[in-house]
Amino acid sequence: MTILDGKKVSNDIKDEITEQVKKMKAKGEKVPHLAAIIVGNDGASLTYVGSKVRACERVGFESTLVKMSSTTSEVELLDKIHELNENPEIDGYIVQLPLPDQIDTQKVLLAVNPDKDVDGFHPANFGKMALDMTTFIPATPFGILELLERYGVETSGKHTVVIGRSHIVGRPMSILMGRKGFPGNSTVTLTHSHTKNITQITSQADIIISALGVPNFLKAEMVKDDVVIIDVGITRVADDSTEKGYRITGDVDFVNVSKKASFITPVPGGVGPMTIAMLLKNTLLACERHRKRA
Repeated sequence: MTILDGKKVSNDIKDEITEQVKKMKAKGEKVPHLAAIIVGNDGASLTYVGSKVRACERVGFESTLVKMSSTTSEVELLDKIHELNENPEIDGYIVQLPLPDQIDTQKVLLAVNPDKDVDGFHPANFGKMALDMTTFIPATPFGILELLERYGVETSGKHTVVIGRSHIVGRPMSILMGRKGFPGNSTVTLTHSHTKNITQITSQADIIISALGVPNFLKAEMVKDDVVIIDVGITRVADDSTEKGYRITGDVDFVNVSKKASFITPVPGGVGPMTIAMLLKNTLLACERHRKRA
């Protein structure tokens, strides 16, 4: 059994990006600039955005953090997005979700310039991804592809089962794993809350990508020997024996499933660190595209 070490791979990617940025600076080129908008004071969102800012510092990117109050109106947020769309210094930006109830998330995501949509959530980018065109792939699915590629996990002709159909992970993964090329060329089954006999489906899978958000959902009896497990789930579970009073748990019963798996991602330290690394990679790609156009 091989651990798919997202922490190590993400550090490798950051080192590679750092080298590219040094070369850009040496040539006198503009370095990539990533911005993030956060509305409100959600603790998890603040932590996540803070780690993105630190990651930018590490690789030599410029970064801008736009903090807006929880009472921000939809119009005010759309004005700020328009400002970032028009700012030539900003190569890419993200709007941290979730947004407060008074703001229509769909309207906000549609307002983002697809050329700066490094989260890959805009319908224009999602559509291009579905059509195998060059575009920004959402950061978490992009990270999963990178892990599979760097560890040489065979995907061609394999049966991939995706658990969960969110627009952020499940649905894009189902498209990407079925595309031509590597990683891809697998036969994909997309399962969700209305799927019947899910154990029957998962027990036939060569690769399982679980993005359900239900702690320890996937048990050892639900998988076959030598299965490849990608656990995207990340849930805080109360645990008084720890200093923080909780532990981070994935969708997979790691202790028991890992005994049957050929490859498996840990939680934490698997898919999570890859997400930020690939957001940086998308920002680098955006900067290079903008430079070529200019």
